[in-house]
Amino acid sequence: MRLGADAIVFTRAIRGSNVTLSIGLLSYTFLRRTMKDDIVVPMIDFKIQDGDIVPLVYGSQGDWDGSLKIILDWSPFSSKDELLQQFQDVGSHGTKVEVYNLWMNDDGLLELDFEDDDEDILLRDQGSASGGVTKGQKEIVQQHISHRLRFSLRKFDNFQIILRGKPVEQICITDELKFKKVVTYKPQIALDSQVVSVKVDVGFAKEAPVLGIFGMNVYHKNRLIMPFWKVVQEGSSRGRSVVGVLEANFIEPAHDKQDFERTPLFIRLEAKLRQIILDFWKEKCHLIGYQPTNSRISSQYKATLKDSGGPGTQVHHKASYARRTGGLQSNLLPETYDDIAAVGLANNGSHLQSSDQEQVNSMESEGLDEDLIEIGPNFIEKLSEENIALFSRREELRQRDTQLKQTIGDLEHELEETKRMCSQLSAELKVRKNQQHLPYM
Repeated sequence: MRLGADAIVFTRAIRGSNVTLSIGLLSYTFLRRTMKDDIVVPMIDFKIQDGDIVPLVYGSQGDWDGSLKIILDWSPFSSKDELLQQFQDVGSHGTKVEVYNLWMNDDGLLELDFEDDDEDILLRDQGSASGGVTKGQKEIVQQHISHRLRFSLRKFDNFQIILRGKPVEQICITDELKFKKVVTYKPQIALDSQVVSVKVDVGFAKEAPVLGIFGMNVYHKNRLIMPFWKVVQEGSSRGRSVVGVLEANFIEPAHDKQDFERTPLFIRLEAKLRQIILDFWKEKCHLIGYQPTNSRISSQYKATLKDSGGPGTQVHHKASYARRTGGLQSNLLPETYDDIAAVGLANNGSHLQSSDQEQVNSMESEGLDEDLIEIGPNFIEKLSEENIALFSRREELRQRDTQLKQTIGDLEHELEETKRMCSQLSAELKVRKNQQHLPYM
């Protein structure tokens, strides 16, 4: 019903030697125009008997005929034969749902976009909500599964779906994680209930660190309920590019299967997932090019840089890393690096190319001294805090801007109302003056 006002369902079932055909209509248009107080869902059944399709009547023939008339009056099909033709491509058993009278947006266009992609059906005007920084990143984001889950019908699942004549590609999110780790979580459900153990797969997205896509994918009985759920503050650098997957069968989803109820058990799950992401980030963020936050790893990193030739090599590495990432190092914390490049510098620190060495000398001559290069954990923490503070300040300014716009709107409305009252008073005053000048009879 989110896609359109009306839907008709065709189901063919086999139970032993019995083959049944069932048709049901769920029509908002029918209920609204006939002003029904209760939801009426007309349904009719057929059975195959001696090779012929005959009506299967569970109640009275009058009820069966009445349901058939409603279906024919309020569906795209005008006869019983047209209805039965819809079972020809269902197969020996299966279900087909046809949705019609699709919803439209405020501009009179269909909310579902059938034109931009010949192999997909998209939510209209959602392409701009990609969150990409550059055109190249925007294109990558639009192809990423976190984007397609929200705006595309070409999703993945554990059964085959044919969309516009082409099978939907099945994707396993856990197979696309880098430096994956499995964390076991045992939620406290109830004192008298059995112990539940949940495995949480967590790792970096394969596009890390270029794209900052992150979040937890929470399933319930193999159904994805919350895709890329942001349990960590979006403005923080901690947790960037960390993606997780878990099966949360110990909590019940909401009635629309799009969220979970905010129960104490759900709140504890959210806090635990946030801790899992932050712990994983602290342990492995250096593997995708961030400044190590773990003191032990940070000491090893500094030792590696010292063996590779000191601050000059650090500057060289920063410049080379910036070239390899296409200038996207601004998304990373200062002093970024990756393990492979660091090892390469340790082994080949004395074989820098002359052009790179000249660049290093030039940067040093411009005042880039060792104090600016040796950025420690305290500086990183301070920078993160400043980023969070700036993000909070931005949100405050946005809210203030919204309030000011609302105030302006209210004042403009009040001004129009005052003008209307002035016009009305002026008209009344003019009428009274005219009455005073009328001659007495």
